[in-house]
Amino acid sequence: MKKKKGKLEEIISKARFYDDILLYEVSYRDFDSIVTVPLKEFISISSTFELIPISRIVQIKKGNTVVYSKSKQKSSTGSWC
Repeated sequence: MKKKKGKLEEIISKARFYDDILLYEVSYRDFDSIVTVPLKEFISISSTFELIPISRIVQIKKGNTVVYSKSKQKSSTGSWC
């Protein structure tokens, strides 16, 4: 059975194969900081998500528009994670 793509995977797939990948910028967690690089560079340095997993992506922008942003979720105690 084929796994359905999530929103993040759909955005990356669209950027890579149907849109201009050079318009996209990725922000991801790298230890205690957020690093922002072009999507094409992120795919290269992450070795197609093997060295830097897709779960570390916190935001994707196309130009000045945020197309993906990881939302903060509440824990069971009600505090922000």
